[in-house]
Amino acid sequence: MQEKLQHLKEEAIHAINEVKSSKKLNEIRVSYLGKKGPITEVLRGMGKLSKEERPKIGALANVVREEIANKISLKQQQLEEEEVMKKLANETVDVTLPGRPILQGGTHPLTAVTEEIEDLFLSMGYSIAEGPEVESDYYNFEALNIPKAHPARDMQDTFYIDEETLLRTHTSPVQIRTLEQFEGKGPVKIICPGRVYRRDSDDATHSHQFAQIEGLVVDENIRMSDLKGTLEVFAKAMFGEEREIRLRPSFFPFTEPSVEVDVSCFKCGGAGCNVCKGTGWIEVLGAGMVHPNVLKMAGFDPVKYQGFAFGIGQERIAMLKYGIDDIRHFYTNDLRFLSQFKQL
Repeated sequence: MQEKLQHLKEEAIHAINEVKSSKKLNEIRVSYLGKKGPITEVLRGMGKLSKEERPKIGALANVVREEIANKISLKQQQLEEEEVMKKLANETVDVTLPGRPILQGGTHPLTAVTEEIEDLFLSMGYSIAEGPEVESDYYNFEALNIPKAHPARDMQDTFYIDEETLLRTHTSPVQIRTLEQFEGKGPVKIICPGRVYRRDSDDATHSHQFAQIEGLVVDENIRMSDLKGTLEVFAKAMFGEEREIRLRPSFFPFTEPSVEVDVSCFKCGGAGCNVCKGTGWIEVLGAGMVHPNVLKMAGFDPVKYQGFAFGIGQERIAMLKYGIDDIRHFYTNDLRFLSQFKQL
């Protein structure tokens, strides 16, 4: 029995030394150390041995088993190291090859303009308010002094979901929701950036969806001069310190009085050119003093509180600021167009 165990050990060690793969090595392990292996058979046949031989053969069988297992473990480690070295040799990187350029994106011009406007008004003490794009008829129209059947609704071709639900046509509903949260107590000083929607035919200057930032200030003793001063700061920050603004009478149902705001042409300085169509002025936004009815419906006393509001279209500002001639460029994801603004 001892000779048999010694022979099995030598046979197994020879097979282990000759093996070239982990798969074959595992087959050897199962063959010699498995439940049906020869060493296990030796142990099972110990019942036929005398009492004196059993301890000796049992101890020898365990020693042989352990030596074979250790040899297999060492061989497994060796094979794994060889496989790693072989893999490294096959995957060697030629460090002398030129590197591949890393393509970098840039800030979208609308994002750049929006962030610039937000930073400006945040520095002036405003906070940013947001609201839902799917809005109720009440917040989009009625609370803004535009009751049902009012002619002003025709100015905003609206996407209706049902009779009382729509895609907001401006960010003014955010102003009403914010005013309600203040429960009739000022001051309120916010800007409301967001996406708005109107049933408009897309062309070089119109889009069915566009970006808008509206501003609102409500407090005691707010005057038209406060609005004018705020818009002058905005115009100079966006278009240059030499810019001037002018206010022209206009109409919006939610402001009274209402104005259109022009900025002196930043190309010709007011002399007249193709950008300003020879007038020396460029229209940039609409504004006005908050209508008393709007304040009243939002829970504010219009005798005690006054306010002003303004609406800025980011596309309009970006087109003027960067000389873009077609609003559709903002939404076509043309890399030839977008790559011009990587420095923003």
